[in-house]
Amino acid sequence: MGSSNTGGGKDDSPPDGAKAQAARSGSESPDDAAAATYSEGEKVFAYHGPAIYEAKVQKSELRKDEWKYFVHYLGWSKNWDEWVGTDRLLKFTEENKQKQQALKKHSNADKSAKSGRTTQNKPKGSSVARGKKRKGQSSIEEKETRSPEKAFTIQFPLTLKKQLVDDWEFVTQLGKLVKLPRTPNVDEILKKYLEYRSKKDGMVTESVAEILKGIRCYFDKALLSMLLYKKERQQYHEVVTDNIAPSTIYGAEHLLRLFVKLPELLAYVNMEEEALTKLQQKLLDFLKFLQKNQSLFFLSTYESSMDVDEADEEE
Repeated sequence: MGSSNTGGGKDDSPPDGAKAQAARSGSESPDDAAAATYSEGEKVFAYHGPAIYEAKVQKSELRKDEWKYFVHYLGWSKNWDEWVGTDRLLKFTEENKQKQQALKKHSNADKSAKSGRTTQNKPKGSSVARGKKRKGQSSIEEKETRSPEKAFTIQFPLTLKKQLVDDWEFVTQLGKLVKLPRTPNVDEILKKYLEYRSKKDGMVTESVAEILKGIRCYFDKALLSMLLYKKERQQYHEVVTDNIAPSTIYGAEHLLRLFVKLPELLAYVNMEEEALTKLQQKLLDFLKFLQKNQSLFFLSTYESSMDVDEADEEE
């Protein structure tokens, strides 16, 4: 499962920062095997930040019962060579190549729509992407219109990256949908986080409350235009009626997609560097809260669109 932006009705490419391990067939823990999954000299696909690149395995070592691979990104300077785990690699297959191309196409389409020109997603591309790569950050969206110093990024916990991949798979590949309304819904999740912070801090901080209000506002306004896959649009029009706020119907699955798009939404917000840094820290804390409650907030499986329709008719 490649990675890309979660797009509202564009080309249903998979979400950014996808966990490579979720895309691979076979055991969920390939490192348990006696032999390495990848051999030295093997050509592979490798995740780095929000993109997938062609790479070559130079060395492999078994470290603390886990295989590590030293890879060279083809077309990049050797300065980018690094050791990575199995979860960062994909077999060099036609299927994975198509996923890489889908990611590239979707990323270019998003940037072109914003900048009014076509961009090329190549290893030697934007200085912004390269600058962030040096820091090892999993940027969700790199804005070429901002300087590297002001680029707004959100680093997703690994299990939430896999959640995004699973979400993309259920909807776009398996034709399944989230059964609505969700419990807890977005409003309830935001309230739970506010309670969590209040207990931890001993008080309700105004800044946290304002950020949560902003998240709710962004979610309600961005859901239809940016956060839905094509197959979900009919369901939206069926359930969001009479000025009902989407945040009272949708849940964690769609809320997580908002965080993929937040760097794009906040790219042109006029904020001081210090304020941006604090905002990033607070958003990351919220994501960690979602991660801690992942089994409670997120569905483990979705229903087929036919099952959803039948359930609605019975109600």
